[in-house]
Amino acid sequence: MTTIREIRRLTAPFQRPQGLVWANDTLWMTSLATSQVGAVNPQDWTLGWTTEAPGKPYGLAYVANELRVICGETAEDNRFIRRCVPHEGFDPDFGLPCPDDTGSQLGYDGESLYVSQWYRQRVLRISATGEVLDTYHSPHQICGQVIVGDFIYLMGTDDESTTDFLLTRIHRVTKEAQDIAQVPFQARALAHDGTDFWTNHREAHQTVCFAVDGME
Repeated sequence: MTTIREIRRLTAPFQRPQGLVWANDTLWMTSLATSQVGAVNPQDWTLGWTTEAPGKPYGLAYVANELRVICGETAEDNRFIRRCVPHEGFDPDFGLPCPDDTGSQLGYDGESLYVSQWYRQRVLRISATGEVLDTYHSPHQICGQVIVGDFIYLMGTDDESTTDFLLTRIHRVTKEAQDIAQVPFQARALAHDGTDFWTNHREAHQTVCFAVDGME
């Protein structure tokens, strides 16, 4: 199996960068260290608008010019999907409980949100009210997710204490899973800019842009 080819490795504007989503030439990022969500200009790597989340912000998705962010809240780390309007902030009246009270990464296909459950090794497609519409099973624990075309691409591992991470894709119709490439560091999150992928090397406080040579 091939190994990813790093294109750029940059010091993240936040400590412990966690979630990523690409939208309109902007890379949106969350931080577990500061509980912030912010817009990063990928050209000059400057941080623009930021806001503080109502909990620990994990994965995020871009939905109709807004953000949806999974937040861990309360002492019990209850998981909610929150609405964040860029340049305004979080909507205090919007809170969608994650299925099974767990979830860390988000994807969006233009119609539905997809919530990944790390240890249960599955991705759930949900309705606007949180009802589970479909289930996709991953061969690995999930720490990153992005939807590109017919595929759900996942960052995953079988042991998060190692540096053995994998890029996997699941076909959204057949649900067939295929490991695509090895990732030799403890990655978190997954985004796609139309050409290349992005992830975080969280504990190194770095963000990595990468490609997979030979990928169909």
